[in-house]
Amino acid sequence: MGVAGPFPDRSAGSGVPVMDRDEADRALARLGAEHEAIETSLLALQDHAGRRLLEGADLTGVTKERWASTDRAITLLWGYFDAYAAALARARTVRARRRYPGREDLVALTELLRGQGVTMASAAAGPGPSADGPARLAERFTLEELVSRMNELYARSLDVVVASDAVWSALPARIDLLAAELHRTRSLAHSVGVRPGEHPSGDDLEAITQELTALRTQVVCDPLAFWRPAPGSSAPGGGRPDTERYDRAARALEEVRREIEAVLAVRQDAEQRLVQLRDVLSRADRTLAEARAARGEVLAKIAASEVPAVSGPPTVLQERLVAASDYRRRAQWHRLSPLLETLEREAEEELLRARESLTAVTAPLAVRAELRGRLDAYRAKVARLGLAEDPLLIERYDVARRMLWSAPCDLRVAGQAVLRYQETAAELLSQRPAPGPGDRR
Repeated sequence: MGVAGPFPDRSAGSGVPVMDRDEADRALARLGAEHEAIETSLLALQDHAGRRLLEGADLTGVTKERWASTDRAITLLWGYFDAYAAALARARTVRARRRYPGREDLVALTELLRGQGVTMASAAAGPGPSADGPARLAERFTLEELVSRMNELYARSLDVVVASDAVWSALPARIDLLAAELHRTRSLAHSVGVRPGEHPSGDDLEAITQELTALRTQVVCDPLAFWRPAPGSSAPGGGRPDTERYDRAARALEEVRREIEAVLAVRQDAEQRLVQLRDVLSRADRTLAEARAARGEVLAKIAASEVPAVSGPPTVLQERLVAASDYRRRAQWHRLSPLLETLEREAEEELLRARESLTAVTAPLAVRAELRGRLDAYRAKVARLGLAEDPLLIERYDVARRMLWSAPCDLRVAGQAVLRYQETAAELLSQRPAPGPGDRR
């Protein structure tokens, strides 16, 4: 607790020029205004919600350490303020003695207002050795120095109180809102069978629940651990709450929520997708059956040709389709969702393979059809140009036609026969004389 120092009889010892009456009155007015401002600030700090929360909280970590120091600083502040108020009251008493103070009064006012007229006991000044040597039993201050010391302690104390209050105001409420959203998502997940140990999203929900519980406990007990001061800022409370862990949990919950929505979408259109899957697999079966029938025809009608084998029906996909239907019947949507996606992709691939197999099997028949068309086209051209009765062309046409319309057909030999017919027709056409003017007319 501070006490006002004794008044000296003269000012010569302090080396401070004696103030006149006007200077003393102005100093008293300024110090009185500072007294009111300091008192208002200290009362506001005393009533600050953050300070009351810090006093009643079960603190841990860095907040516990800093609040212990801040609590001592606030106590010291009030000690300084009491000493300041006592010195100011003593100065006002001296000034009130006479309307026109004499030399003795002005010397006393000068020592009180500008000299080191305030003595603080060592308990208030802070025990322990100082940088200049052993701890002193008392410290002496001018009122200006006392105001500067109070401003410094006030700024440090307010920084701790404001930072703690900012974290408590921001994070717990947001964590509670996220926890409520987590509860809704977990209920929705349970309704579609997404549970811990049975689905990865269920495990994620459990991990997010544990993280939010631990995060809220730590924020309540150690708010300053979640405070990030603003770089280069010296103002009390300059900074922001650290929301990195909260943001990470929110992103994880959003990913799980999207996964649950996907499972819900499966529940809504599962029957339609199963019908489409059955249709795709049925088309693949019919295409493979057509390919197997075509392969038998090719082997019977085409000789000396490589005909690829045709695979059997996709029994594995059919079994998995039965499993998907079973999942739907049992409302195991979390199992049905990934299975449907895989089945839809593999069914389309199976249909594509069946079509490719049919194309590969029927390729020799397509070649034979192309040769037949080419032979008939050249015969029509030859007839149009008046060479239909040429014996050589008739002979070669008959040879090629017998090869193409007989079974089994040797495509290589038949192709050579068609080529000979084309070459003969081209040679005969080149030997014909060019038509004259009358022919052209």
